[in-house]
Amino acid sequence: MNKPSILVMNAGSSSIKTALFDGALSELLRIEATGIGGAGQLEVAGKKHSLHMPDNAAALANIFETLEQHSITLDTLDGVAHRVVHGGTTLTQIQRITPEVRDEIATCIPLAPLHNPHHLAAIDAMSAAAPDLPQFASFDTAFHATIPPIAHRFALPDHPKLNGVRRYGFHGTSYASVVRTLPEQTQTLPARLLAMHLGNGASLCAILDGRSVATTMGYSPLSGLTMGTRAGEIDAGAVLRLVRMFGVDEADHLLHNASGLLGLSGLSADMRTLEAAQTPDAQFAIDHFCYWIARQAGSLVSAMGGVDAIAFTGGIGENSALIRNAITDHLQWLGSIPTYVVPTQEELYIAREAQTLI
Repeated sequence: MNKPSILVMNAGSSSIKTALFDGALSELLRIEATGIGGAGQLEVAGKKHSLHMPDNAAALANIFETLEQHSITLDTLDGVAHRVVHGGTTLTQIQRITPEVRDEIATCIPLAPLHNPHHLAAIDAMSAAAPDLPQFASFDTAFHATIPPIAHRFALPDHPKLNGVRRYGFHGTSYASVVRTLPEQTQTLPARLLAMHLGNGASLCAILDGRSVATTMGYSPLSGLTMGTRAGEIDAGAVLRLVRMFGVDEADHLLHNASGLLGLSGLSADMRTLEAAQTPDAQFAIDHFCYWIARQAGSLVSAMGGVDAIAFTGGIGENSALIRNAITDHLQWLGSIPTYVVPTQEELYIAREAQTLI
């Protein structure tokens, strides 16, 4: 194995995904711990092993042990780079993690309560295991820092308590990766690019001259498109009614964990399962997913003043021709628009960002 350089870590509530890169940014090893808190599974270089992992600490311990089994210790690394979902309005580019940056990530927890705490847990665990190892953070919200105020501000009054209540946008590392890699297919980056990150979480991004000018996700990753378990677009009045009927916690769970494809189909949040099911409810969920992508795509095309190309990425975007074809059928009114499938390379993009600081 070539000399390791950067370990990229993406820590979530039920999974921790890592990728190890050498100094030339060639991927050396991929380790993914999934099903944390239940029937866990550790996937190493594509091979899966069932493994009990009651919490993230156990998952991290297994990842560290696996690295050692491949003769990789933390002191052989040049750095660890973390994907962090929310950086607020101040963390808008790659950062070396200092106590001040860590505190700022913690300050953003109310903006991403399902994500930032798990990122911080991984950062803290790495600090405890290797205090002198440089750590870096790339932020999902950073790519959207170029969205103009007319697009990111809600029509709310100017009040100190409302500071930070605005549209942010997410999947930024994915979209930044698309901007970097799409020219390998197109020779030059299309000036008006409609990018679609479609997976369990899904969003669209209007990319004008390589910069984000509008996106479907907003204050949180909950808004926008129909997703695996998230409701997506829903009237604020309906949300208030749900809170009054069920209370804050149950309404929160309903909107984040029991809606979307799962809620519509009553079967699954997994698009592959729905495509194979061929039941009326499963088909309706698929149709809903594609309809709202096309409908919201129209607003992003308007934000760019037209569109020159469409790029699909993410698990569904890359792997489901049925979904891609259904979406482009809805968008035939745009005329003949070139479409591309761009494999997501978020970990490579994050490693490249960290390398610029190392």
